[in-house]
Amino acid sequence: MEQTKSSTATEPVVNPVEPGDHERYAHYVRKDKVVESAVMGTPVEALCGKVWVPSRDPEKFPVCPQCKEIFELMKANEGSE
Repeated sequence: MEQTKSSTATEPVVNPVEPGDHERYAHYVRKDKVVESAVMGTPVEALCGKVWVPSRDPEKFPVCPQCKEIFELMKANEGSE
């Protein structure tokens, strides 16, 4: 009888900073609006349409796929002009 090795695939476990953080994304926003929001506390609108007042470090979250796609399309269109 032949013995076979069994292997177990493992995936990294991400421990969110706070409950629900695993569902959050970093979004693309116009630079001037980010500064205004930081100073005035006004809401910003991301390329994907999300409106909120930023209060967390975006480096701790993955980039919103919709924002990234829109940004890449915008860059491609700028290069073709």
